[in-house]
Amino acid sequence: MNSTGTSESIRHDPFAALRHPSFRLFAIGNFASIIGRQMVDVVVGWEIYQRTHSAAMLGYVGLAAGVPLIALALPSGHLTDRVSRRKIIMVAQIFTALSSLGLAWVSITQSAIGWMYALLFIGSCARTFGWTARSALVPNLVDPPEVSNAITWSSSLFQLGSVVGPSLCGLLIARLGYTPIYLIDVVSSLVFFATLFFIQPRMEAVKTTRPSGSGLSELFSGVRFVFQNRIVLATITLDLFAVLLGGATVLLPVFARDILHCGPIGLGWLRAAPGVGAILMAATIAFLPPMRKPGTSMLMAVIGFGLATVVFGFSHNFWLSLAMLFLTGAFDTVSVVVRHSLVQILTPDTMRGRVSAVNNVFIGSSNEIGAFESGMTAAWFGPVASVVGGGLGTILVVFAVAALWPEVRKIGFLHSMKAAEA
Repeated sequence: MNSTGTSESIRHDPFAALRHPSFRLFAIGNFASIIGRQMVDVVVGWEIYQRTHSAAMLGYVGLAAGVPLIALALPSGHLTDRVSRRKIIMVAQIFTALSSLGLAWVSITQSAIGWMYALLFIGSCARTFGWTARSALVPNLVDPPEVSNAITWSSSLFQLGSVVGPSLCGLLIARLGYTPIYLIDVVSSLVFFATLFFIQPRMEAVKTTRPSGSGLSELFSGVRFVFQNRIVLATITLDLFAVLLGGATVLLPVFARDILHCGPIGLGWLRAAPGVGAILMAATIAFLPPMRKPGTSMLMAVIGFGLATVVFGFSHNFWLSLAMLFLTGAFDTVSVVVRHSLVQILTPDTMRGRVSAVNNVFIGSSNEIGAFESGMTAAWFGPVASVVGGGLGTILVVFAVAALWPEVRKIGFLHSMKAAEA
């Protein structure tokens, strides 16, 4: 198969991944887990801001979640390539449920905020191992040519959960308070745990192939692979710095309460808006033929993400803010689909756990440490300056990546690319 005109004549099946029973089960359980997690993310931010009125305290939420993601990412990847990926996810769901149960207790008793950070830290430790195993397991549930389609659907379901969870959460906060939301996450984690019992991976390298070597050499082999593959390094570097600078999610309670004056229900819709944009974009990607120039599309999408972030930062109108967040989700989905597809396609299956772990370090740094950065800059310079400055920084990052790694713009059809040698 080549990347010329012949590839366009191949029949495109937008539902290819969903035709596999194990992938469908995984998608159902993962979707339930995502809804619960998104609801917890919203309620934690709102409860902490209501109790402290401090943007800095919101930033510490990102720190509590980000430190385990970075510290445990490499060990999680090493474990993922040695132990059943399905079992790792199951154990992670148990600890996630316990973390949310603890958050419910803190909310009921109005205990010190410090307990919330401690429980978020524990939950993040569990999710670090679970996320790495999830990323590595998805390619084992479908045939190799369907990996990109599976990632597209996984991204779509994540974004759908990012709509359902926050919008439902806003309504529940207004009517029932905080505690029921934490308990919903407990149930959703157990649902995912249950569905994993019935999943049968089509192939899983860890069952038959053990990584060679031991100790630090094996632990850092994923890092070496990423730095030796210029395309993988470029795409995850772009994500790291773009989202690190351009993320405004952690500050949404500040905007909802003090700038847009829309309360918890409005906060739920603000958190859901990126998911709506992402769902529509992911559906578009799934139904359209493969991108001709995915690298260029990714770069342009991140520029659009930065511009929409800047406009959101300046906006004092709820509907304009909602529209800009909608666009950030749509643009971000293009970047996510291309980046995840490249990482999974170019990585040998025997190394997917370790490389996914390195990818999670970049994602964890951008999302969680980016939240800490946004909270701190908002405390120092105000929320508007924090968001606008971050959006402008995101645009500058795109130009830097395009200049340092010109081969990104030359990437052709994703399905014509092959994994590198392990």
